[in-house]
Parts: sequence; structure tokens; C-alpha cells
Amino acid sequence: MSQPPSQPPQGGFGAPQDQPPTGGSGTPQDPRSQGGFGAPQPPPQQPPQTPPAGPPPAAPPTTPPPPQGAPPPPQPGYGYPQQPGPYGQPQQPGPYGQPQQPGPYAQPGPYGQPGPYGYPQQQPGYGYPQQPTYPGGPGTPPPGGSKNPFKGRPALVIAAAVAGLLVVGGTVWAVTSGGDDGKKPVAKESPSGSPKASASDDPVNPGDGSGDGGTDDENLNAGRKPGEAKVLWYKSAPDAPGSGADAPGLWITGKAAVKAAYKQVFAFDVGNGKPAWDTLTFPQKICAVTPQKTSDDKVVIAYMSGSTSSAKCNQLQQIDLNTGAKGWSGKVADGGLFDSALSVELSISGDTLTVGRSMSGTAYDVSSGKKLWDKEKYGASCYPAGFAGGSRLLSVSSCGAGSDTEHDEVQELDPATGHVKWTTKIAKGWKVQRAYSVDPVVLYLTNDAKKTVNVSVLNDSNGSIRAQLKSDDGFAPECGFAILSRDLTGCFGAVADATTLYLPTDEKTGANEVVAFDLATGKEKWRVKSPADATMMPMRTEGGTLVAYVEASYDGGGRVVSVPTTGSHKPSTLLQNPQGTANIESSFFSKAVDYVDGRFYISTTRLTGNDEAKEKLMLAYGK
Repeated sequence: MSQPPSQPPQGGFGAPQDQPPTGGSGTPQDPRSQGGFGAPQPPPQQPPQTPPAGPPPAAPPTTPPPPQGAPPPPQPGYGYPQQPGPYGQPQQPGPYGQPQQPGPYAQPGPYGQPGPYGYPQQQPGYGYPQQPTYPGGPGTPPPGGSKNPFKGRPALVIAAAVAGLLVVGGTVWAVTSGGDDGKKPVAKESPSGSPKASASDDPVNPGDGSGDGGTDDENLNAGRKPGEAKVLWYKSAPDAPGSGADAPGLWITGKAAVKAAYKQVFAFDVGNGKPAWDTLTFPQKICAVTPQKTSDDKVVIAYMSGSTSSAKCNQLQQIDLNTGAKGWSGKVADGGLFDSALSVELSISGDTLTVGRSMSGTAYDVSSGKKLWDKEKYGASCYPAGFAGGSRLLSVSSCGAGSDTEHDEVQELDPATGHVKWTTKIAKGWKVQRAYSVDPVVLYLTNDAKKTVNVSVLNDSNGSIRAQLKSDDGFAPECGFAILSRDLTGCFGAVADATTLYLPTDEKTGANEVVAFDLATGKEKWRVKSPADATMMPMRTEGGTLVAYVEASYDGGGRVVSVPTTGSHKPSTLLQNPQGTANIESSFFSKAVDYVDGRFYISTTRLTGNDEAKEKLMLAYGK
């Protein structure tokens, strides 16, 4: 593709300004237009003291600086922790040789968008661990309460920062809030029409995974109304420390719904909730998981090497989701100086598992555990700071930290060999915080100095900037929290297919909208309002429709809807959850959801550790 036009695109998103070189992109530009695009929000596990707010993310373009008099770039609102700098890192030759010849830096577009959720504070240099302040984090009191008054849209936590930005009429307002680390046809009416479910409707609580799957005294289907789905089964949360614990991942196969929580991995029969296999218990807490599973339903989890403050997230274990059988296991080695495995990021691309450390990465054969390659420092002090897996493998590196040429670089890697397919250099001052999609490549960037954000679409063949979103809206996908790694793919609510990107607008109360953007132009194609007085979050596209989750509200349970991507775009309900469990749905401030074979699964990704609360780990709904 040719480079973007010399004039920066007109829009509301904040575009990167300074001009860094880009391997496959056009010249940078100096956007100055104010915009309304918001940044991804990290879901908190504890209701913030002040309403969280903030639009979603954006990425940088490759166009030259705007002509004189062009509007200033938008203000970034997404505060996501940046990678520690490479100071003190031994000069190690990169295993893949020199990076491609830098071209003009990929310049974020002119979408001037103030970041809505905590705007990132200055990040420490590489190797300086940041202190998390999410509920349950070190030094923080146990979270309290279970009902989220802000509909599960917590403010974004940047490293240890809790500052937030709210876009209102183009003005950036500072707010404070807490954050956390830590998815067919209309439902049939109840057979009896009675508000009280029969005994056979009692959902199963499999307990700790070792029981017989019998029911308990809590009937979550009591009072179920005609047309509402049933709670097929639910899982109570396991014991967790008073400071809380992570409960990452949610994997659904044809046989089992599998969930990690604290030191255990649970599996439940998708239909009746009975234990699918014996619960796996690890000696220390689980600290990372692969969001993806392999084609034969394998995943890899990482757990801590010990319980002390110096323990590392470096113990790997492969698991078969259908049987619970443990496959290979191994230990992640530390990298060079300041390049530790205190925190790691796991992803699967084809047959390759990538483990990202704070300043490098290592790839393994996901089936055998055999080491394949390392991704280390390369070029002008470029240190890999994050990986995004899936149908493609992306690597994001921080280059020239502390120098006049400091910038980020994005590369597509061959999963089997680690060889670089293309390199795109991002304009100075811009940080790649999220990959909304890896196929096509859609990136969300932030600029600390200009307080702007940008969303850019890259060309598949060479990584050059294809388009940048143009919008005055604030957007709010929910994004997880990471300390040292960037967790590039950890956002819920941002969905892309071959031609379109779907993002949820950020409304503080009531119904929001989902906006569809043309990936070729960055312009809005259409938008649809949530069918309920609650936030609608895209989950995925399939068969010409967008499948979305409408969160629970004060007067109704959540629902799964289908939105045609052509024609009227009118949402139709696939599954309506009962009002009786709306408070449980809303209590999952940080959640993972999925909709498979007519069943809807929702789980928390953070345990509060509150012994007095009947905390749920996950629920399954169906007809």
C-alpha cells in the first residue's frame, strides 16, 4: 500500500505527533485536532469511589505533520502501564539480525482524543517493577462490596497510577478511581409460567470441583419469569487470601468449561456443571494463562516459583482442557539485567507458545515444550516489551529509551522461527498499549505528553498505516491490568472482522452504542444503540452478525444479542438472563464471558477474598 497522504487525516482521535521512522509506514505527522475517542478501561474488582470514566484507545499513523493551522491532536486517556526501560540491559546482539531499514515513523493520526480512564503517569525505566494498586494488590486492603454501581466499567489503572481523564465536550477533566489487574433465538418461556422455578430447575453448584454436583440451598432460578433463560449451573468461588486473588482465563470446549482461580484450575461439564475432571491444584498461585487454546484444546498456565516477594512467575504447565491431563512443564529463564520473569505474558499462535518477559521473549513448541527461539534486544537499543498472539504473532518493542530517538516499534513475527516479516516504527512520544486485533492488525496508542490517544489499522503485507479512526466519541472497551507486561490483547469489547472494527461508546449511565468503523478509511459506517438501559459490549462476529453482551441493569439481567452487520442493524435477543441474578452479573467488576452453542458463560477474573460474601466464580445460562 502507498503511504498515507501528506496531510493528516481529519478526525477526532489523537494522533501521534513526533516523527519516528517506520519500517513499513509513512511519514509522521503532528496532529493537533481535539477528539473524543476514549481509551480502554480496566475492569476493577471493587467499586471505585468515584465514577470511572474514559474513552477507548487509539493508534498512530504514518502521515507527515499537518499543515500550518491544523487542529491539535486529541488528548490520550488510556493510562496503561508502560514497560520498564532498558537501562542497564547488557548489549546483546539480537537473534534475528538488524531490523529493517527504518522509514518515517508511523505517525498516529489526528484523532484528538482525551484519554478517559487513568492517564498513564511517567513510567520507570526498564527493570523497575511498579507497585499495583488494584484491589487485592500488595499493600491494599481487601475489596469490599459486591455490587458495582458503575456497571462494571472501572477506571483504567496505569501501573501504580489511579488518575483518570474524562472527555466532556472536548475538555479533559481529572478524576480518580481504583482499578484491577487483575459472551439463540429468543429464550423460551418458562414451562409453567409460574414465577417460581420447579425443583428440577435448581442450578447445580459443583462446589470445589470434587463433589457430586448436587444442588445446595441457593436456588438462583427462583422467581424466573417467562422468557428468561435458566441458570444451568454455577460455581462458588474457592477460598482466596484476604487481599484477593486472580482468576484468569475462561476456556470452553465441546465438553468442558474450564476456569483458573488462585492456585487451582476447575473444569465443569458444559451441560450440567458437574466436574468434568479432577480439579488441578498448584503449589503456588497462578499468575498468567494463555487467552487462546490450541486446535486440540490445550492451554498453558504459569504459576509462581514461591510465595516470597522475590518469587517469579516462571513455572509453566501445559493442560488438556478436555481431560485435565498435565502435559509438559518447564521453567522460564530470566533474561539479562533488569529482564526478569517477575511477570510474564503468555500467548499461542498456531503451534507456538510465546512467553514475554519485561524486556524479551522466548518461544516454545506448544505441544512438546521444546524451545524454538528467543526475541531479544536488537537494533538501536530495542527491547521487546509485549507480544500479541492469535492467528498472527506481533511483537512490540521499546527503543532508545532516554534518548532523542526514543520510540516504539511493532513487528510481525513468524511464529515458527521468530523471523521478522515487517517492522513499523511509531512516532516518538507514542506508546502501543493494546492490539485490538492481530488479524487485521488494529493498534491502540497513547501519548503521555499530549494526553491523546489513537487507533490505527496496519496493512497486512508490510505493516504500513492503512487507516486511522476518525471519531468524536469516547469509547470504553474493558482492558485488564498488567504490572510489567503490556497485556496487548487483554481487552474485552473491541472486535474486528476483515473489513470493520466494532467499539462500544462510553456512557456513564444508561444505554450506550456500538460503532462500526470501516478499516479501509477509518470512518464510521453505522452505529446501533443498546436495546436495554445498560452497556452493550461486542464479543465476536460470525455469519454476518455481531454477537454482543448487554450487561445487567438495575431492572433486568444481562442478555446476549445478535446485530446484523448489514441492513437495519437492529439487535435481536439470543438469550435473556433472569433478573434474579442481575446483581451477581453486576458484581463481576472484572469478567470473562463467552457464548457457545446457545449457552452463555460469565466468570469473574478477580476474587475479593471476602469470606463473608457468597462470592461466585462463574455461571452458565441456557434455555
